[in-house]
Order: sequence, then structure tokens, then C-alpha cells
Amino acid sequence: MIDRDWQILHILFEEKNITKTADKLRMSQPALTYRIQQLEQEFGIKIVHRGRRGVTFTPQGEHLVKYAQDMMLQLRRTKEHLQNMDSKVQGTLRLGVSSIFARYKLPAILKNFHNLYPDVEYNVTSGWSEEVINSVYKQKVHIGIIRGDYNSPFQRKLIMEEGLCIVSKEEIDIDELPRKSRIYYNTDTSLKKLIDDWWQERYSEPASINMEVDKMETCKEMVLNGLGYAILPSILLDENEDLYVARCTTSDGLPIVRRTWMIFRNESLEISLIQAFVNFLESSYQNK
Repeated sequence: MIDRDWQILHILFEEKNITKTADKLRMSQPALTYRIQQLEQEFGIKIVHRGRRGVTFTPQGEHLVKYAQDMMLQLRRTKEHLQNMDSKVQGTLRLGVSSIFARYKLPAILKNFHNLYPDVEYNVTSGWSEEVINSVYKQKVHIGIIRGDYNSPFQRKLIMEEGLCIVSKEEIDIDELPRKSRIYYNTDTSLKKLIDDWWQERYSEPASINMEVDKMETCKEMVLNGLGYAILPSILLDENEDLYVARCTTSDGLPIVRRTWMIFRNESLEISLIQAFVNFLESSYQNK
């Protein structure tokens, strides 16, 4: 069994599909099937059962997948340790990033970091903050950037705070919001709770939702076209846009804020690349 076999088992376990796995590995389906059969002969077990809906792993196959994933992690750690021995900042930085931060903030951050450390390569995945936390837990990424105050067992550093805003095409009376048409969007549990808690403190009646969309970017476009108001984090807003914006505040007049955190395992700071990026990101936002 070689490291290529580890990749085969890992990806096949994720995809549960021979065709998709072969495409990801850039190999033919017959070659992939033949290699799985060879592994089954080598270990004397049945690894997968094939059916119309894809493949199903046997208990023995799942155990072998766990071994393959552990070996891949150990190999990656060994490579990172060896690269770290000469103290040069190099290698592949693996980041798990909240989708909104990845779109609006991360490109400029990586551009500036790359100017300092041109030998670094990047592997970036984006998604909900809960997914990012899970990626750090499973050690799929070195550093996670999450939005919202989630409990996690990892070291964390505050990156930025942003306001929660009422956004409308025309000026709007805040006291009249329950009777105005609101555009609702799907988002993570942290932002939902932040908005709901603010609303319940401020109003005794529910919002009048006239439209639901899947993403906050789509929601903003609907607001720009005068289809209703929305409650959005300020990261989405551009001062040059023709929108009325009012900050959400508590009953005491304090602004409602949403925090963005960098999370990582303490032991990962032993790798010079990760330490360099943590220091860079922390200092970049401290200076703003």
C-alpha cells in the first residue's frame, strides 16, 4: 500500500462514487477499479460494495480508510516539520474561511502576505463557520477564519468587528420596521441568533417577510432594486452604493457587532509558516 492508495481510499470514501473519484484523481475508471481490487487482494478483505447509487464501504473498508487518513495526516505533518527545520517561511498554507470573509477580505490579505513570502502556496476552502470549525478539528486546515461567537476548543484571536445594519433603498423609520417589507436570507446560526435577539429586544411583533433568498449577496441586490429592506452585516456594504444604512443598536444605544475570529491549534504555531501568517493577520487588523 502506497501513498497514492491513501488518496484513493480517502477520496472514494468522500465521494462514494467511482466516476467522481476517478475524475478527481485524474485516472481512468478501470484503473481505479483495478487498484481497489488489488488492495482487496492484498488485505484479504472486501473494501466496498458497488451498487446503482454508488459504493458502500464495508466495516473493514472503513477501518482501512481511517488508516489511510491517519497516514496522509502524518505524511503532511512530516513534510511541514522538515520544511520548518530551515526556518524559511515556505510550504502550503491550508485555510478554512467563512465564505463572506473569503470573498470580501481574503484576496487582499493573501496578496499582501504573498508579497512578503513568495514561496508560500495556498489551499483555501470556504463555507459556513460551523464547517470551518469542523475542518480545524479534523486537521484538514491549519487556520480557520470564522464569523460569529462560536464555542470551540481552539486558540482564537479577534480579527475584526463589524456593525449590523438596517439597509434600504429609501430612508426608513426604524420604529416602523415590523410593518415594512423585509427580505430574509439564509445564513449561519450565529448571525441568525444575533439578528433575532436584537429584533426581540426592540420589537414585540414579528417581521413582515415578503421575500426569502438563499444568500445575503442576493438579498442586497434585491434591496438595491427597492424590493424591501434587510438587516445585513456591514462587510457587504460599499459607501458608494445608493443605499440608506442605519446601525442596529441595543436599547442602551450600543452598536450591535459581529466578530470575526482566527482559530488554530496551539501546536501548529511550531510551524514557521503558520506562525508567520497568524502574526501577519493579527498585526494587519491591529493597525487598522
